[in-house]
Amino acid sequence: MLKKSEKFLVLINVVAGLSCLALAVKFIVAPYAVNNFYGEEYKEKMFICDSAMRNHLIAKNRVTVEKSMESLKALEMSEVGLVHCHDYDKLRKFMISWGVSPNDLSKLGLEAIEENNTHIDTFIETHEFKY
Repeated sequence: MLKKSEKFLVLINVVAGLSCLALAVKFIVAPYAVNNFYGEEYKEKMFICDSAMRNHLIAKNRVTVEKSMESLKALEMSEVGLVHCHDYDKLRKFMISWGVSPNDLSKLGLEAIEENNTHIDTFIETHEFKY
């Protein structure tokens, strides 16, 4: 039979082993699983939000240059489109909370842009700000 001190050492080893397993799940398995499970949804929402922000910027600049009811209406409509960015932001924060790094999310974002733009002019237009 084990002595009391030996039982204590076994217990400490079991706790240490379980702690290592829990840390591995939190820092290795969970980020990988979340990235694989939500990656495509993230790409879609990121691309939609990116398009909405670009449309808003264009509409905002149009109002600055051409003050008309039509340009104001286009600005209001583009502001409604920014609602999509809320869903994107919630998913981004959820994924970060599960350990997906911002660098991995940036990589997913670039993949989304590449997947949705086949022509180089469109790719440049996506990354270019117009003032």
